[in-house]
Amino acid sequence: MDLKGLLASTGRQKILKVLSEYREIHIMELVRKVCGRYNEVNRNLNILEAEGIIMTYYQKQVKHPKFRIVRLIRENRRTQILLKALKDLGDEKR
Repeated sequence: MDLKGLLASTGRQKILKVLSEYREIHIMELVRKVCGRYNEVNRNLNILEAEGIIMTYYQKQVKHPKFRIVRLIRENRRTQILLKALKDLGDEKR
């Protein structure tokens, strides 16, 4: 998918904005912060992960089975371009 396509979804834009603020985040916290539904967020995460923009992994906790953690891959050149484009879009709206 091209960069324009990745930014076409407001859901993906919200996800990228939140992820740009955190090193990594629990998926349910991400769902709360973007005010979305799990299925929508998960679908967008799958797209971003397939494009190499994010990675997800499971972290085992003592009292809980597993937590799905989402991390933005900042080293990826496409991620850097997307974050810059989001910032520029935000600046234009002001």
